Amino acid sequence: MGGGVNVDLLYGRKGLSVRLPGGLRTTVVSKRPMEPVPDPDRAVREALESPSGCTPLREMACGRKSACILICDVTRPVPNGTLLPPLVETIRRAGVPRENILILVATGLHRPNEGEELRAVVGSDEVLRSVRVENHFARDDGAHADLGRTSSGIPIRIDRRFVEADLKIVTGLVEPHFMAGYSGGRKVVAPGIAHVDTILAFHGPKVLEHPGSANCVIEGNPLHEAQIEIVRAIGGIAALNVAIDEDRRIGFVNFGGIEASHLEAVEFMRKSAEVPLPRRFRTVVTSGAGYPLDATYYQTVKGMVGALDILEPGGTVVIASECSEGMGSGEFVAAQRLLRESGPERFLEIISKRGRPKIDEWQTEMLVKALRAGTVKLYTTGLSEAERRDACVESVVSVEDAVAASVRAHGDPRIAVIPEGPYVIPSCR
Repeated sequence: MGGGVNVDLLYGRKGLSVRLPGGLRTTVVSKRPMEPVPDPDRAVREALESPSGCTPLREMACGRKSACILICDVTRPVPNGTLLPPLVETIRRAGVPRENILILVATGLHRPNEGEELRAVVGSDEVLRSVRVENHFARDDGAHADLGRTSSGIPIRIDRRFVEADLKIVTGLVEPHFMAGYSGGRKVVAPGIAHVDTILAFHGPKVLEHPGSANCVIEGNPLHEAQIEIVRAIGGIAALNVAIDEDRRIGFVNFGGIEASHLEAVEFMRKSAEVPLPRRFRTVVTSGAGYPLDATYYQTVKGMVGALDILEPGGTVVIASECSEGMGSGEFVAAQRLLRESGPERFLEIISKRGRPKIDEWQTEMLVKALRAGTVKLYTTGLSEAERRDACVESVVSVEDAVAASVRAHGDPRIAVIPEGPYVIPSCR
């Protein structure tokens, strides 16, 4: 069987090299090859000039008095330094005054991005100097326009800076998402720039316990359907979408109406990110996807959930996540402590009886899905001893030791390794 296998997991900024024990039968689950575009700058400009199902951006922007461009916050590795310069340049050349162009960071309920962090998110000093860049604040009641309710009763309250702009553009990375099916497009609007009431209504047990609220599911996904109703209520939104490979090189870019262009990007990404396997495994090794996604334990939950479809019931997930910024929000920590005190079943019972979910407890609800499926073991260098207790999973000193212990416990040398974590979604068919 040989003397062992080296695998490199996405972990923090530098990665984590793991030497798996000899005698294992290892299946490495990676994206299908995605050919990077040879000239990303040119690819973006061509997309803006030859969009899907709408007029080119230069024509779309003519006669507009203002523009608002949404970008994802620091938790997503969007190549904004490539996307934003041609976007801003095209809009300005079309006659929109520089002072009337706003880049709005779609923070949802995350913290604002400021200082050097904001500079890194924007990715272009020229853009940062030339137009306004501001954060969304979900708890600011007066900053949101009220557009009614969705058919399921979700309030449509959206940042008025976007709603009132003449030209509305969304940018985003299309990748698997464990609730919305795929990220990007409509998700950058809601929850990205939605009011806290809208975000909370998205994340109740009624939505999240629905079988359609899952990785790679679009049709029949109640979260996706609500998001589509919201973007239609706003109207007139265009989107610049990208997909990236394991080295974060752009493999796909398109521009067009927010619904059609996003679905086109999803179909491209499915061919790469969804990986069918012939069997399940009792030991699955995965990651939190590296920085920026693995900066908090809150985001780490995505990697656990992404591995579940190939986990044998009662199996073990070993996940490596740096958590360099700790647990996440105070609300999330409170939810984790409730889970620690009550246990998974009682936790679900408690939150199901609430008329309104609490902020960030939905991530703990998703963690419960992993805990009900098997055992989760966490390798991290970023959490304190007290934070590890609040993680509500078993803390391990090394990935190698955790894998060896799992293989012994299950008596099965076959393991699966998902180096990119939630950016790749394996399934057993």
